[in-house]
Amino acid sequence: MRTVRGPPLSSPAILTVRRSGFLVSTSAARLWDGEDLAVLDLPENYFELFDLPVAFALDTRRLAERYRDLQAVTHPDRFGASPDAPRAVPLQASNQVNEAYRILKDPQERARYLLALHTGEAGTDSESSTDGSSLLEQMELREAMSEAQNSPYPWAALATILTQLAERSLALDKELECLFADPSPQNLEAAREILRKLQFLDRCRRDAEALEADLDPRP
Repeated sequence: MRTVRGPPLSSPAILTVRRSGFLVSTSAARLWDGEDLAVLDLPENYFELFDLPVAFALDTRRLAERYRDLQAVTHPDRFGASPDAPRAVPLQASNQVNEAYRILKDPQERARYLLALHTGEAGTDSESSTDGSSLLEQMELREAMSEAQNSPYPWAALATILTQLAERSLALDKELECLFADPSPQNLEAAREILRKLQFLDRCRRDAEALEADLDPRP
């Protein structure tokens, strides 16, 4: 199976873990108790860190369980009682685990990360779609939100829009699953375009929620 190498997670020698679960700094050659070591090689990417396949489809339960395990062994407070323990090492590891979890649990961040793994370019959330049909869809959504705001029943109109946005986003997520399952250059470019569409839908969702919050209380 091909190994997917991504951007470096951090400085080396952070995630060497003892069989007891204690983090050690191999760069400092320091052992914090007398147990044998169970070395966990520095992962090539965030998916390996959480023992997950490199894919858009994700076992969220496994991700959460692995996150709790890694938090338990890398939290800096675990080493506060040891005067010889360099706290910068577990702090760096804990921050790294938190960042990896933040990226993998969010579908859009996960898609950007996968694009970075496969192409070296993640893209940004400010990119806009260049697809003609997508641009038309964007115009229609903006018009629908404007009409909803001035509707006699704005709560119902905005609720309908939010439901449509959620359904459309879910359908695009399914497309990303298929495209990343076969990461050919053509599929990766298609995934990048879908990510642009998802980013726009997400902006529309936030705008619709802001409009909803600004409405007068329901009669």
